[in-house]
Amino acid sequence: MKAYVIGLGRSGIAASRLLKKHGWQVTISDRGTSQALKRDQHSLSQEGITVKLAETPTLEVLKTADLVIVSPGVPWDVPALVQAREHNIPMYGEMELAWRYLNHLRWVGITGTNGKTTTTALCSALFQQGGWYAPACGNIGYAACELGLQDTPLDWVIAEISSFQIESSQTIAPEIGLWTTFSADHLDRHYTLENYFNIKKSLLDRAQLKVLNGDDPHLRELANQYRGNVYWTSIKGATQLIGDRSRGIYIQGDNIIAFGEKILKVQDCPLMGNHNRQNLLLAVGAARLAGIEKSAIAQGIRNFPGVPHRLETVCHIHEIPFINDSKATNYEAAWMGLSSVPAPVILIAGGQAKTGSGEQWFQLIKEKAEKVLLIGEAASQFAQRFDEMGYSSYQIVETMERAVTEAVKQAKDNPSASVLLSPACASFDQYDNFEQRGDHFRHLCHISS
Repeated sequence: MKAYVIGLGRSGIAASRLLKKHGWQVTISDRGTSQALKRDQHSLSQEGITVKLAETPTLEVLKTADLVIVSPGVPWDVPALVQAREHNIPMYGEMELAWRYLNHLRWVGITGTNGKTTTTALCSALFQQGGWYAPACGNIGYAACELGLQDTPLDWVIAEISSFQIESSQTIAPEIGLWTTFSADHLDRHYTLENYFNIKKSLLDRAQLKVLNGDDPHLRELANQYRGNVYWTSIKGATQLIGDRSRGIYIQGDNIIAFGEKILKVQDCPLMGNHNRQNLLLAVGAARLAGIEKSAIAQGIRNFPGVPHRLETVCHIHEIPFINDSKATNYEAAWMGLSSVPAPVILIAGGQAKTGSGEQWFQLIKEKAEKVLLIGEAASQFAQRFDEMGYSSYQIVETMERAVTEAVKQAKDNPSASVLLSPACASFDQYDNFEQRGDHFRHLCHISS
């Protein structure tokens, strides 16, 4: 049997190796020709996997395959892929491939516009504190198919699943499904808000147990539509829950409560910001539904180190914290990041702009930012917005090097400030991904300290 994998990223490589392990004859292609891809080509060729660079597969090429696997970075509606599906060529994504080989295990599937990564990391930490081997995968940790290559027996799969991955997954049905937030994002790929919503909803529809953020108006409305095994979270107390308290995970006074039982005090949680408390409640809900003891959950929360690139304090310079929030790749995530850091803030923002007005984010900048240092393609666009709203405390610095250099100068003159990288933009104008952007920021901060 012949398999054709599109995309030579981490998930495409993992899919190729998993298919090879199970006896498939595998070809993987990528339209790129970089030195890194050539190194991967050499390595995979040694394993008996055919690698084709500088190639975009045509329908005729795909017709030669018994199965086509599409990496999440490849749009699902590319004409050749649409035509291949019309010819009934089996096709799905890397996450779906992992599911088909690992669906004998118990899964937690986490989706949402923002908060997925932190919630996924928390779930993995709590499940492992409870005594299970439950690695995180998807957009965090392992590629999902890498778990199928491990020799160590798995107890749970904790999967962060983006809309791109859900779109190409027809049968993933996690035992526990979590939905963190919903707002406009990725409309350049999904076109309409309704389509984006329905893609994410399809994962929850298939989940046996559903836990939704009851403070999000879209998800609150959806929770009312579901029947049966639905649970809700709220940082606003039990009175905000949908239905009875026995299905709620919420903050009441100083305590985190899950299904009527106290888990621990809010002050014992190390994460900053209300949005992270909401992520925490979702993870607690999943852990309790999985049967993890309250004491293990509480200990796991106390020990949780946080997530790289999400409100990560990387160092102090002149006793001022420099905070890496590179994962804030849209307006809502950046608003959450800025709202979590006390004023005054020296903000580094910009990159490849997303769709949307960002009105709340711009207003919060006006209220809290002592200075904004603008980088990347969006710098002039953001500068124009600032001019229109009468905010003049910004500077176009273009690069991260200049941004950090200027931030250090500003910090020296503002001893009560914090420096926050929270871009509100994708990274692809200057970096391969948000992790590379955050790593660069961290490195520059360390050599400046």
